[in-house]
Amino acid sequence: MKLNPLSDRVVLKQLEAEETTKSGIILASSAQEKPQEAEIIAVGPGGVVDGKEIKMQVKVGQKVIYSKYAGTEVKLDGEDFIIVRQDDILAIVE
Repeated sequence: MKLNPLSDRVVLKQLEAEETTKSGIILASSAQEKPQEAEIIAVGPGGVVDGKEIKMQVKVGQKVIYSKYAGTEVKLDGEDFIIVRQDDILAIVE
């Protein structure tokens, strides 16, 4: 199955959480903080949203940082994805 987002939506695949700290301490899975960094899997076409023309500024394959409580979590074919609006993406990581 494939996710095709509508309007100004973007499908993200969250990157894995760090399992060790910089000093070498191994973290239990319950202590690991959920990262806000993800890779873009699919991008909607943009269009008119709330009366404003929206042009998509992100592309598939880019790594981004998104707002902490943004989006909707979806499980598809055993994989977890997050669907967010383009406005919820804060920065592109290069």
